[in-house]
Amino acid sequence: MSPLAHLFALPIRAYRLLLSPWVGHNCRYQPTCSAYALEALATHGALKGAWLTIRRIGRCHPWGNSGYDPVPERHSDHGD
Repeated sequence: MSPLAHLFALPIRAYRLLLSPWVGHNCRYQPTCSAYALEALATHGALKGAWLTIRRIGRCHPWGNSGYDPVPERHSDHGD
């Protein structure tokens, strides 16, 4: 994980440690949004991981979908 991605992950880890136990486990998706965010940052880096996280949180509303929604795989740019 890049240094910037580590920095972006700090508030997510703080949320999981401090707020998540009080808010409850009512996530519509699997993995949870915070787990998704950490995985997206680790897989795609700070900028794309943050964008994927924002999109995921934007889909999390009462009229949205639910179920299994994994982080997309990272595509290699050199055609391996």
